[in-house]
Amino acid sequence: MNDPIGDMLTRIRNAQMRGKSTVITPASKLRAHVLDVLADEGYIRGYESKSDRLGHPTLEISLKYYEGVPVIREVKRISKPGRRVYLGVSDLPSVRQGLGVSIVSTSRGVMSDAAARSANVGGEVLCTVF
Repeated sequence: MNDPIGDMLTRIRNAQMRGKSTVITPASKLRAHVLDVLADEGYIRGYESKSDRLGHPTLEISLKYYEGVPVIREVKRISKPGRRVYLGVSDLPSVRQGLGVSIVSTSRGVMSDAAARSANVGGEVLCTVF
């Protein structure tokens, strides 16, 4: 798999279109850090580390709905394996005039765009969520 973050975001998008309450994705530290940001911002209920029947580590993501409608309306991958997008702190995008969040991989870890601005660090913009 070339794009594990894109794969995880697509699994979340597909599960929400089908109205699923949970979705399972292979585990990695970067995926867990992205899910931590999504949970902190209130886009998912949370996640648990588990293992599949073969013993491979997985992450079970609990999706969040409000009155039957998914909380995540749009998730978009920005930085891709073929085209990485690095931005300084002054260039970080504001998603939907602040209603959404950009997830940024910085030298201080994976964080939201607001946290990156307050820490005065830029980095690779992984995705935007609204």
